[in-house]
Amino acid sequence: MAIIFYLINTFVPGTIDGIDLPGLNINAGTLIAAISLIFTAIFLIRVLADALVLSDILTDIFVKRLGIKEERSPKRAARELIYIIVIILVATALQPLIGTLEPSVNVPLSTATVYVALGMILILIYDIGRILYRIVERKAESVADRLVKMTGRMKPRD
Repeated sequence: MAIIFYLINTFVPGTIDGIDLPGLNINAGTLIAAISLIFTAIFLIRVLADALVLSDILTDIFVKRLGIKEERSPKRAARELIYIIVIILVATALQPLIGTLEPSVNVPLSTATVYVALGMILILIYDIGRILYRIVERKAESVADRLVKMTGRMKPRD
């Protein structure tokens, strides 16, 4: 549905661009574009919420197959990946809106939006890396412990 409303937002406003709505003094194309953008955002949020639930389930399956017994860290890493996608989408969606402002305002605001989004993404990537490093470290320790136990059981041959 989000894709359908996005396509509506892309093609329909251009066909009725010159029509003004009486009483509202708003261009019909602008009104349809705004309404379809709102519906696109609503359905996109629903898709991301469903993706979050699906990522929790897939992370549980993946973690169980690896033999890792974690409390919540892999789920948090998957959520942060979804947050990165949301940040990219929001920053990209804000750029055309910022572009409509005056040049003295839109250039610094556009730059600030990009750098704030980049900073948030870097923080989330750092946290994901820390979580994955902790998981790999624990798994490596358990493998090393098993190898030590196996070598302790083996008797040297004379």
